[in-house]
Amino acid sequence: MFEIGNSLREARLRQHLEFPEMEQATKIRAKYLRALEDEQFDVLPAQTYVKGFLRSYAEYLGLDGQLYVDEYNSRFVVGEEEAPPRPRRSAPPPSRGAQVQSRVVLLTLLGIAAVTAIVIVAWTWGEPQKKEPVGLGTTPAQTPAVVQPPVAAKTVRLIVTALRGNCWLEVHSGSATGRIIFQGTLERGQRHVFTGRKLWITLDRPENLRTILNGHTRVLPGGGVKTLIVTSRGVRPGV
Repeated sequence: MFEIGNSLREARLRQHLEFPEMEQATKIRAKYLRALEDEQFDVLPAQTYVKGFLRSYAEYLGLDGQLYVDEYNSRFVVGEEEAPPRPRRSAPPPSRGAQVQSRVVLLTLLGIAAVTAIVIVAWTWGEPQKKEPVGLGTTPAQTPAVVQPPVAAKTVRLIVTALRGNCWLEVHSGSATGRIIFQGTLERGQRHVFTGRKLWITLDRPENLRTILNGHTRVLPGGGVKTLIVTSRGVRPGV
């Protein structure tokens, strides 16, 4: 057993240290350091601060801080009372709304399980439908009639050449009032090709022309202005 306060004071004085210097070095207020040397421990806020300040002050002076804390405990600390245990809060009972919701969910799950079981049983024990053999009591399928596509009209390919002299031409497609595909004078030596399903031709001096229809030479009637109808079957006078 030794005097805590006197031991601290003697160590400080041997090192020629003052309280302002000690306060700045230890970060402990000077009045608390003085209270430690005077053993006025009730000036400090609590026992925890007393032990911490005592340890820091002693170690700064080069002393054994734990030795001073043990001395303080043996002389001034009677015993720390244990804090009474806190009563544990019991969980609040579930509300009535939560109970109703839980029951609804449970009933829904049970209903789904029951429907699933019924479907499985019906599918397992149900008798498969018998397939009726082909040819017994069945009407043979009728073969649909094949519709023949209409025969497309042949295309006219007419090649005219002004072989003996000039020839004036006016060529319509389809009829006398159809679209004009050529109108003008075919001079000697010139050639023109006309195509279509039906050609309506008005011409002057047809005897000057050499005419080839679909690869076959055709002789046109001569003598003045003529109107001709040209199809794949041949050439005939127009009305």
